[in-house]
Amino acid sequence: SFVGSLEEPVDRRGESEESGDDETKRKSLNGEVEIDAQQASTVPEESPVDMDTITLDPNEEDVDLVHCRIGKIEGLEVLQKAKTLSLRQNLIKKIENLESLASLRELDLYDNQIRKLENLQALTELEQLDASFNLLRKIEGLDRLTKLKKLFLLHNKITNIANLEHLTGLHMLELGSNRIRVSGLRVTALVTSLWITGPTERTWCEVLQLLYRRLRLIYKSNRITKLEGLQNLVNLRELYLSHNGIEVIEGLENNKKLTTLDIAANRIKKIENISHLSDLQEFWMNDNQIENWSDLDELKNAKGLQTVYLERNPLQKDPQYRRKIMLALPSVRQIDATFIRF
Repeated sequence: SFVGSLEEPVDRRGESEESGDDETKRKSLNGEVEIDAQQASTVPEESPVDMDTITLDPNEEDVDLVHCRIGKIEGLEVLQKAKTLSLRQNLIKKIENLESLASLRELDLYDNQIRKLENLQALTELEQLDASFNLLRKIEGLDRLTKLKKLFLLHNKITNIANLEHLTGLHMLELGSNRIRVSGLRVTALVTSLWITGPTERTWCEVLQLLYRRLRLIYKSNRITKLEGLQNLVNLRELYLSHNGIEVIEGLENNKKLTTLDIAANRIKKIENISHLSDLQEFWMNDNQIENWSDLDELKNAKGLQTVYLERNPLQKDPQYRRKIMLALPSVRQIDATFIRF
């Protein structure tokens, strides 16, 4: 028999955890705030320092020059062994003078005043680039970065997804809080993760045309009202569609490999059309309009189901809410933000 549970809050953010500080990530990725990149720059009234005043260790592989009031990238030639270089939260206006850092694997330019992606062609070993919170209007200048795996461009002024076809190793592309519209749809099909959060003027089908082999699709806080166009994403593992206007669960017939389905905060009245998702491990359906306990039968074929979110549905008003979920879905180990203890 069940002996109750312990309150253990769980972080259920599915977005990237690798770009920016926690508070900024939480706000920008969930679409809760819309900050102009100009405002995001660190104290623009500050006077930049001269790089000559900063001591650099030629043997250092991980170079951290965060919040140093650097105004111009220069004098880094001594860093021949550098693998990672962080220049976040400075006053940099232009990417330049990086030609000597051919061994660089990660470059962090988060929160500066950069207007153009340029002068990166020598960084052919680069695997991760973060230029979030700048003043970029285009994705460009990345042609030679064929080893790039992760690209973060949050909170800029980018209008088109373009010039990424050659990045065949890219598996993480983050473009939340930009100005992306309908044009510029071509992107490499090898990208396996795509984040576009916050309101955009793309239609749902246009977004799906971007990639056809992605393993994870996050399209939160937009205006989707109908689940459609997913039939070709047969390898899709994770689908995040919270905070939209979806009314019916449908169109997932070919997505049999789904392990995570997040359709929280929509307008759904019935759990249906997912009994074939036998690989499902996490199901987030909180903040909808589910009221019939029989709907949970749709999840019974998912023998590995571990996590279920159903809070703030009419079902939660039942005083036996947690017990009924546990009886209906015995494999579940977490209900809402609380783990089950036996």
